[in-house]
Amino acid sequence: MATLSLPNDKKYNRIINIIAVAIPVVVAILLNPRIPKVDLGEWTQMLPHLNGMINSLTTLALLAGFYFIKQNNIAMHRRAMTIAFGLGAIFLVSYVLYHLSNDSTPFGGEGIIRPIYYFLLISHITLSIGVVWFVLRAIYFALSNQIDLHRKVVKWAFPIWLYVSITGVVVYLMIRPYYQ
Repeated sequence: MATLSLPNDKKYNRIINIIAVAIPVVVAILLNPRIPKVDLGEWTQMLPHLNGMINSLTTLALLAGFYFIKQNNIAMHRRAMTIAFGLGAIFLVSYVLYHLSNDSTPFGGEGIIRPIYYFLLISHITLSIGVVWFVLRAIYFALSNQIDLHRKVVKWAFPIWLYVSITGVVVYLMIRPYYQ
């Protein structure tokens, strides 16, 4: 198992903290309706559909990673989790490009489905903000071969990331009829 030589924990903790704060701040700025949109072309209108697929694949990769670690197959666990992380990075780029160039789509559902949608959306957004820090720390600890610390942070990172991934798909499916 290859590990990285990461001699300065304080340096990497600082980097992780900066990234974990910067990502939600950038996304919040992009969601501000007063920020003018950039015309990147009509192709960006298909990005929510791509994001739904990415979240679905991320869910599968997370479940595969969980399965493999329970089987003590560390090599396949590492592959599955690397895929999940890569998909998360692609999702983030796609999400930013979409919101950089398109207004948010309002949910048009009525009745009991409306509060269900908003509960899922708000819990998804709230947990997606916090999970970045956990995931980055989990990866850092795994790559630096600090397996005890990796296990401790993954007890939080895995269920939160899985919830965020699954609710991302559910929220997408609920709002999908309202995309133009």
